[in-house]
Amino acid sequence: MADFDMVLKFWGPVEADYAAHGNMVLTRLFTEHPDTLKLFPKFDGIAQGDFASNSAISAHGATVLKKLGELLRAKGSHADILKPMANSHATKHKIPINNFKLITEVIIKVMEEKAGLDATGQQALRNVMAVVIADMEANYKELGFTG
Repeated sequence: MADFDMVLKFWGPVEADYAAHGNMVLTRLFTEHPDTLKLFPKFDGIAQGDFASNSAISAHGATVLKKLGELLRAKGSHADILKPMANSHATKHKIPINNFKLITEVIIKVMEEKAGLDATGQQALRNVMAVVIADMEANYKELGFTG
């Protein structure tokens, strides 16, 4: 519980502008880990220099951060939120579990820069995401997806 509460203390600035922060997260993810872009076919053909101004990237980034906000507020009781997400990410989108680890580190960097997430908060977010990712992976295994 303490880790969730710690991260939520820094969540206000993110929540105040999901689209801008979401764009920063995905732009950085695609820039630092270019291979992740192939997992998002709808962004195919967008030049790297256009990521930051692309409304579709902003919208998808907002969706990612809104879902993370739901998971944070669930404070570990997230099975009902996570199961459909795991299902779609395993069966439809085919997102390997490692990509959740990559985006976690990107979210931490963006929150450090834009929301003042300190070292204790960064570790709390890593702890929270380790639980979420482990639960996601368990759902993936139930579905027979080993990505």
